[in-house]
Amino acid sequence: MPNIGVPEILMLLTIVGIIAAIIAAIAISAGKAARGRTPHPMITPTTPAELEHQLQALVNEGKTILAIKILRQHTGLSLQDAKTAVDGMRAGRRLIDHPAMTRLPQPPPRLHQADLATRVRELKAAGREQQAVHLVIGETGMTQGEAQTFVQAL
Repeated sequence: MPNIGVPEILMLLTIVGIIAAIIAAIAISAGKAARGRTPHPMITPTTPAELEHQLQALVNEGKTILAIKILRQHTGLSLQDAKTAVDGMRAGRRLIDHPAMTRLPQPPPRLHQADLATRVRELKAAGREQQAVHLVIGETGMTQGEAQTFVQAL
């Protein structure tokens, strides 16, 4: 049996302490990184206009990579085409006019329903102006500001 002295034991304890400190630092760093991530809500648009509205919100928040990813999931666009479309949204172009938007399911035609302006007027008269704005956005793909202007003009 080898004879282990105090200097060897101190060196061994120092090495074990350094390894423990490194493991603790990695664990703390990983925990902070995990807390810093925010989960992204699942986007399930029912119309092309709704997809455009939700993607525009992401673009406005500076989440262009997420917007590109979601656009690709819903349209099957290539990475380059999706990036070009989202860059166009950042520049103020409408996504609804992009050819890939025809790949999304279109809303069923509404039978025997009043036109949009009439329905907006009815909502305004009932004191539900914000719902009227959302109706306009959902059916036309207008931006929030455009829809508010439209609703106020009626």
